[in-house]
Amino acid sequence: MSAPVRTSNVAEPRAGVHLVLYGRAWCHLCEDMRVALEPLAAAAGAHIETIDVDSDPALQARYDELVPVLVCDGVELCHYRLDEARVRAALRLGATAS
Repeated sequence: MSAPVRTSNVAEPRAGVHLVLYGRAWCHLCEDMRVALEPLAAAAGAHIETIDVDSDPALQARYDELVPVLVCDGVELCHYRLDEARVRAALRLGATAS
């Protein structure tokens, strides 16, 4: 008789997730968010696509004063500053120890 298979209630990280970071090349908040996001994305095996809102009038109109804006699967996770808890939840990384 084989041993029972153990299952966990903890979801696995969402590998292959596509994150879109809308920002501007000259925006220090955009750079700060990208730097803070990179280790989380790497831990989950997620891909970050950075899009300059100034390259498209429609994006500029939509996100102008909100940048940086982080989107995952069409859902806006945060803007201005990284919401680490929300990003961790979206990537299924779990909470950090306090």
